[in-house]
Amino acid sequence: MATISLLSDFGLKDSYVAEMKAVILSICPETRIVDVSHEIEKFNIRMGAFVLASAAPYFPRGSVHVAVVDPGVGTKRRPILVETDHATYVGPDNGLLMLSAKRQGINHVYHITNKQFMLLKASRTFHGRDIFAPTAAHLAKGHAPLESGPEINDYITPKFARPSLDRNMLSGEILHIDNFGNVVTNVSMSELGKIGIKKGDMLHVKLEEDILKLKLCRAYGEVRPKQPLSIIGSHNFLEISINQDNAAKRFEVEIGEEVQISHS
Repeated sequence: MATISLLSDFGLKDSYVAEMKAVILSICPETRIVDVSHEIEKFNIRMGAFVLASAAPYFPRGSVHVAVVDPGVGTKRRPILVETDHATYVGPDNGLLMLSAKRQGINHVYHITNKQFMLLKASRTFHGRDIFAPTAAHLAKGHAPLESGPEINDYITPKFARPSLDRNMLSGEILHIDNFGNVVTNVSMSELGKIGIKKGDMLHVKLEEDILKLKLCRAYGEVRPKQPLSIIGSHNFLEISINQDNAAKRFEVEIGEEVQISHS
């Protein structure tokens, strides 16, 4: 049984999510549909990308992930399909899919142009129902990704999906601040390894005006209460945290701000 996940900023008050599910089930009734979230902040592509990247690794291999946070719907932005080593992603070419897809290893990206993968009359305002949902359903039925349209290489990869390395300095940004005030960056353990950092090491972390010397811990309790630390969180992103306190408030940082990391 194929699995299709859905993520959007549609909310649940209107019928939008139900319409997408109805289209999928009409084309491939045996599909298993899982809702990741429909409460992404309106038009917040970065938030949608983070939530998608957090959930996608735990789905079965071969799953299809449909993500719709799409302020550019109906414009020249392209509908795309991204094929990775683990899954397939369907959504707008605005960077929403790339944080998760890059972590899984991108094999091919296709511009969805095949009319057979779309509803007969696709609206300009609801590609989630008319293009993305039917494309996912056709994939679940066994159609190959390459049938969706021509392969492209000029797809959008936003800054938040690509930390940069300059000599021994990693530059990333803040992806998310959770309810505990943990500051979640877009830097993974594998990227830290590129500058020779391993768990237990000391890091230099620059957050806006603060330059911190932090241990890369395995657990929050490795430092005393109210003391700062760094840690690889449950979604494999580097977090700047304070044991039993709010790091975002302490350091006065916001989502989107730059983070620089080097070996202490």
